[in-house]
Amino acid sequence: MISKTLGKIYIALIMIFLYAPIGVLIVLSFNDSRSRVVWGGFTLDWYTSLLNNSTIMKALGTTFGLALSSALIASVLGVLGAIGIYSMRQKGYKLMLFATNIPMINADIVTGIALLLWFVRFLPLGFTSVLLAHVTFNIPYVILCVLPKLKDMDIYQYEAALDLGAKESYAFIHILLPQILPGVLSGFLMAVTMSMDDFVITYFTKGAGVNTLSTLIYGQIRKGIKPEIYV
Repeated sequence: MISKTLGKIYIALIMIFLYAPIGVLIVLSFNDSRSRVVWGGFTLDWYTSLLNNSTIMKALGTTFGLALSSALIASVLGVLGAIGIYSMRQKGYKLMLFATNIPMINADIVTGIALLLWFVRFLPLGFTSVLLAHVTFNIPYVILCVLPKLKDMDIYQYEAALDLGAKESYAFIHILLPQILPGVLSGFLMAVTMSMDDFVITYFTKGAGVNTLSTLIYGQIRKGIKPEIYV
């Protein structure tokens, strides 16, 4: 009985620790006062102000556009990469799987600086450099989501379609893709989430005039957080 009670208290503390900051932001977004410690009454003015703030709305559009476009490109490349890795022999499979995991366990700052040095040498910093950076760190997530589905699929259906005269592209779209589609969708959603969540790599690879929500908020910390940011 005591252990169950302690377990519930432990879970409650974890939930409070995780969601209390979000709850504070929600409350402050409706606070009529600019102060973070004084309640000035309920208001929706900050929501109206946000919609009229072109800088924040542009950063929001960049964030979603970057997340969706990088996830889409990473999904296509990740599916092709997963199929290539799946088709390898055991030794090559393990080697490529190990290489795929390296970017995921690598520190973001190492990846960000490495990509920064690469882009400075070959590509001007801007939206394109950030997009390529996000595609780079999203691909491993897609590959690792698709590979388990490739292992579980019935490969004989694909081979039978080829034996019956179907083209490889037709067999891929109508036989193989439906079987791995849950993995592809999971990888796509994971890539969208990771892209929207990223700050460090974006900060190092973005050029002047390119901002996502995370980099915009970081830049405004020095000047003071405006209530629109709580929204």
